[in-house]
Amino acid sequence: MLKTPLQVAALCTALALPGTLMAQEEASLSQGDLVAGEKLYKKSCRQCHGPTAKGMASYPTLRGFSVEYLVETLIAFRKGERRGPNTPLMAPNARKLTDEQILDVSAFIVSLDHR
Repeated sequence: MLKTPLQVAALCTALALPGTLMAQEEASLSQGDLVAGEKLYKKSCRQCHGPTAKGMASYPTLRGFSVEYLVETLIAFRKGERRGPNTPLMAPNARKLTDEQILDVSAFIVSLDHR
């Protein structure tokens, strides 16, 4: 169980080793809780980012990014760091998420690119 942002960052760094990103990312997806990530996505993200995370209206697509990028971005939103014009909408939602939930939902979103 991941308990700190540092543990999440360490996992994401391990996923980004040169020459092994795709294999390790796929392996991490199979180890992550995609069911929990899907449930969280449907509850908290789908209404703005769409049913397949491709974005809607002014809400951006979440597809095509790495788990590392999504985790880092959600942690930044959780900290209240400005990440663009939708920060005021994202920060309150991200503040509610644990490190584990951030990893689960990020893994689920990335898994959509592998379907």
